Amino acid sequence: MTASGTAAHADTPAVERALRDARPLPYWLDRPHLRAPEPRTLRPGSHRADLVVVGAGFTGLWAGLEAASAGSDVTIVDTGAVSAGASGRCGGFVNASITHGVPNGHAHWPAEMDTIVALQQAIWDDTLKLLADHGETDLIQATGKLTVATSDRHLHELRQSAEIHRRYGLEADLLDAARLASRVRSPTYRGGLELRSANGLCDPARLAWFLAARAAEAGATIGEHASVRSITSTRRGVEVRTDTGATIVADRVLLATNAAPPLLRRLRRRIIPVYDHVIATEPLTASQWDELGWAGRQGITDAGNRFHYYRPTPDGGILFGGWDATYHFGGRVDPAFEQRRRTHELLLRHLHETFPSLCDVAVTHTWGGPIDSTTRFTPTFGTTRDGRVGWAVGYTGLGVGASRFGALAALDLLHGRATERTELSMVRRQPIPFPPEPVRYGVVAATKRALTREDETGRRGPWLRLLDRFGIGFDT
Repeated sequence: MTASGTAAHADTPAVERALRDARPLPYWLDRPHLRAPEPRTLRPGSHRADLVVVGAGFTGLWAGLEAASAGSDVTIVDTGAVSAGASGRCGGFVNASITHGVPNGHAHWPAEMDTIVALQQAIWDDTLKLLADHGETDLIQATGKLTVATSDRHLHELRQSAEIHRRYGLEADLLDAARLASRVRSPTYRGGLELRSANGLCDPARLAWFLAARAAEAGATIGEHASVRSITSTRRGVEVRTDTGATIVADRVLLATNAAPPLLRRLRRRIIPVYDHVIATEPLTASQWDELGWAGRQGITDAGNRFHYYRPTPDGGILFGGWDATYHFGGRVDPAFEQRRRTHELLLRHLHETFPSLCDVAVTHTWGGPIDSTTRFTPTFGTTRDGRVGWAVGYTGLGVGASRFGALAALDLLHGRATERTELSMVRRQPIPFPPEPVRYGVVAATKRALTREDETGRRGPWLRLLDRFGIGFDT
């Protein structure tokens, strides 16, 4: 991108033509050749379970699968369909990191990073084995990932990142402009970092459907389109009531609700929903792919605070998202926020600037959705109500790979098990809470401006340095 973050020479009529027939739906959930599984419903009336999981995204599905496989009677409920939330709206990047990247983990918990890296590698390996055992090796492709510098000042950041990765035995290869051009070509690139350890791409909707099928096979009951209205502690257990007339009494409840309005008051200050937006293009021709030189089909992200993420889609198009994160006053979550024309236009202009040869490619899908963020980027875990209600939320956009760890850690806490996971500081200690409104909105806005200035000047101003002292950050 240019230093100003705009594609000044993009042709406005071309942008309008490209977006003219775009469908306002997530690409992953709108593919005619793929049919979502038939909805699973929970009949009205009284039910009993060992564990109720609220949320049928990646965390909830992993938790349901793990608990049911261990012999527990599990019910998973969701206000929508499996994968209809963040799990079916993401970019489909899979990073084994449970700390929002190894550099972020190193900054917070350097003494524990050897253990963390070992834990996340084990989960990555076990997940690939699970897919292979069921003949679904295409659901996650270990392509690695490229982080590209679009300005010279980001090259130093990539060098530091490479050093940190190598410190923990992870493969990280610095690429100058010429070597990067052998992977993928763009006039905006100045250099890059190739991460090969436990990084790749997935088909997120299909992966979620796979996990739901495995959980059901293990004995879990899944109730879609059932919003939880209340969670009440009783003598019989924890009572979960839905708007469909079902009441489930459980020994334990796990909240895996991502950026949805929290069902526990204490979580309202731990996470905020930040809207992210995405576009997807029509399939490229063979000559267009040759022009890009993107032979490895890796996922790509920009360096810097404001960044894009982009990747090939299974049908040969390009998914392109990020950059213009938006927080709405009061932490509002509303379907009306999923379409933001100016942001989708901006993303298309940036795609044109990154790959000028694609200026005539049509956009087929535009969408958006909320990401659950904490002040340290990493998830928050905990229990309440005498240890019978737990949570794992706050993945800040990197939940595809980290969600299995989140599910396991939350189950450990709910069962009172002391494990390597529960001994980690990131599990034992809560992130610093966000301030209440209206201060929260002002703090987020001020931080976004400071991050933008840092991207433009290379200088970390006084506001960001103050947040650094307290271990606080906002990832745009």
